[in-house]
Amino acid sequence: MNFNRIASFPVVDNKPEGADVNAPSSAEIITATEDGMMLIYSDSPAGGIGFIDITDAAAPVAGGFLAMDGGEPTAVSVAGSKVLVGVNTTEDLTQPSGFLAVVDIATQTMEAQCDLGGQPDSTAVSPDGTFAAVAIENQRDEDLNDGVIPQMPAGDVKIFPLTDGVPDCDAMITVDLTGLAEIAPEDPEPEFVDFNEANELAVTLQENNHIAIINAADGTVTAHFSAGAVDLTGIDTEDDGAFDFSGSATAVKREPDAIQWLDDDRFAIANEGDYEGGSRGFTIMNKMGEVLYESGNSFEHEVALLGHYPDGRSDAKGIEPEGMEVARFGDETLILPLSERGSVVGVYRDNGADAAPELLQILPSGISPEGIVAIPERNLFAVANEVDLIEDGGVRAHVMIFERTEGAAQYPTIVSTRDENELPIAFGALSGLAADPSEAGRLYAVSDSVFAAQPRMYVIDASVTPAQITDAITITRDGETAQNMDLEGIVADGEGGFWLANEGDADEGIPHAIYRVNAEGAIQEEVLFPEALLEGATRSGAEGITMIDGTLWIAIQREWGNDPEGMVKLVSYTPASGEWAAVHYPLEAKGEGWVGLSEITLHGEYVYIVERDNQIGAAAVLKKLYRVPVAELAGAELGGELPVVTKEEVHDFLPDLAAYNGYIVDKVEGFAVDASGEAFVVTDNDGVDDSSGETFFWSIGAVSEL
Repeated sequence: MNFNRIASFPVVDNKPEGADVNAPSSAEIITATEDGMMLIYSDSPAGGIGFIDITDAAAPVAGGFLAMDGGEPTAVSVAGSKVLVGVNTTEDLTQPSGFLAVVDIATQTMEAQCDLGGQPDSTAVSPDGTFAAVAIENQRDEDLNDGVIPQMPAGDVKIFPLTDGVPDCDAMITVDLTGLAEIAPEDPEPEFVDFNEANELAVTLQENNHIAIINAADGTVTAHFSAGAVDLTGIDTEDDGAFDFSGSATAVKREPDAIQWLDDDRFAIANEGDYEGGSRGFTIMNKMGEVLYESGNSFEHEVALLGHYPDGRSDAKGIEPEGMEVARFGDETLILPLSERGSVVGVYRDNGADAAPELLQILPSGISPEGIVAIPERNLFAVANEVDLIEDGGVRAHVMIFERTEGAAQYPTIVSTRDENELPIAFGALSGLAADPSEAGRLYAVSDSVFAAQPRMYVIDASVTPAQITDAITITRDGETAQNMDLEGIVADGEGGFWLANEGDADEGIPHAIYRVNAEGAIQEEVLFPEALLEGATRSGAEGITMIDGTLWIAIQREWGNDPEGMVKLVSYTPASGEWAAVHYPLEAKGEGWVGLSEITLHGEYVYIVERDNQIGAAAVLKKLYRVPVAELAGAELGGELPVVTKEEVHDFLPDLAAYNGYIVDKVEGFAVDASGEAFVVTDNDGVDDSSGETFFWSIGAVSEL
């Protein structure tokens, strides 16, 4: 049994008629109706809650949107035929306010509200439907005193008795949590609440690094304890554009966010951290505060092996576990932790109090997963992703749906192995692909400027599924790691080494150049682009490189200042003579954004060229493979009029990308044909920066059949 993603729903599709579709929207906390046919999520930027009809889970349909007038929804929980919505109305953090809204699901109308006297964070409904709870965080001002607590007023927990899903506002119990934690005991900041079958409520006090257990019937605190700290080894501790899992950290406070009961005695916590902690994983404890299992660096390592490690969080929270779900699927209890910055959801089998949980899968969640809900009776779960990149021209926020069925896991499509110290060979931003001249299934890739501090070649075994990165070779100059590199292309030099194409960026001191390296990655020769070629140069330089009878051919990504509109250069360089020449390649017509080249690869009598737009998601229209006859590559002198080659479309990558049931990624970057004639493709995940982190690697079959 494996989970696979079966659908993705961009929440902008749920905006009401007349709303500004270019305004940010989000999917943060998510729940499901009791029949499992409708998803309901909070949308803070849009100020309301959205409904998604998943009667056909593989084809979700916009189900409506309800504005929470005058407030910001922070959480949603279904109670029978109602959905309870925590709504924050705070305008001044020193005077927090909010209410609990009661929304009828069938009519999508607000029927009642209970004043909370503070800013709500999370909500929960007991399994028997008799209680609702709200964590009143009364969050701190992160700009005040560097965000250090105490910052009054203190938070608390509200508990309501429920009748047919409707809370009794007059019977609200306020649970005082002051005086419990060792850290800022006068200022508890409850973060997340969850009920067990015995109507006990577990609550995390994230900034206080504390956990409390509450009897829902009378609001008494029956137990409380520190969330504790962890000593970590084998972690990356610097956000420096390089992978280095040799670091360590001591006494890292867990500072948990989500908490989920596993049974009536044990629970799991996601250790996101906030301002002093974040142990990068998840922990299983019992309600007396005993640690039964600590994931340590293991979850983070598994994420790195999939290319999802977010180096930009290394010095703080690593993969940043935040949300979590626990649910019973068949006869298995599954733990589903979310990595907010790694943009994945882990799937672990709970093996009871006396054994460690077992990792079953890691799945791509979309960008920055915030909430998750399981629908085990339908073998489904859904993840809400909060990031909307509309203001940066990027992908919109999505809800993604996964189904558990018999069959192979669709993701990952490429993984890495561990080094001699059993540390992950992490990877990301794969931007160019080349074949080993003699060994079928053996490929090489390079990483781009995201990892400029650690430029690498990766060795790929494409004969297995998923494909496997077996080695990482760092590019060196005079024995030191090379700098100022933005590698976008690679080709074997025929002598056991490689030629690498460097895209170039004058503003960053990165030259437009090509490099010859040996098998160990040591630079043997640097060839800078000549002045005649650099006239009109832009940031969008070399994006691929191949070799034809001893002459290198380099694909320039976009038009430079001296190119006619819609024409880009294919540039040749002959190492034996030092001669340069070029031809023009005609681009497809532009739609939104720009169109350019990503790769050039020789096979037989043609060079194969990846041409794409820079659009993402529903806006993407061009991700294609073309071929140009080698016979037409007769370059003319630089600076003069260049001959124009003809091209033929041979493959459309859009259906391939759509088959992964996420959003369409923008960067199809690498293409190679192995020694047996099989063609492979890889995408660039931008090093998980403003990206879901997904790297897709796949075969499109024999080139002879294209």
